[in-house]
Amino acid sequence: MEKDAGGRKQEAAPAPVASKAQREAAAAGVSVTEWLQHVKASFLGLVRKVTARSEQEAAEADMRAAKAQVEATDEAEARKKQLADH
Repeated sequence: MEKDAGGRKQEAAPAPVASKAQREAAAAGVSVTEWLQHVKASFLGLVRKVTARSEQEAAEADMRAAKAQVEATDEAEARKKQLADH
């Protein structure tokens, strides 16, 4: 509770509902984007692994797919944190 200029107590206005709904929708969009990036990385990793000419190329394909998935997760977490901070 805060006091206004006249000395009367006022309750602080709650955050606008639309703003919260927009942040939640944006976070959901980030999650969907993250999921799509994971699917893309998995698919490309599988294609690279199948077309690999050696065991080493297959291992590199697995590593690149895992790295892409980790990067997608890190990016999504950073975006969600940024949304939560605003």
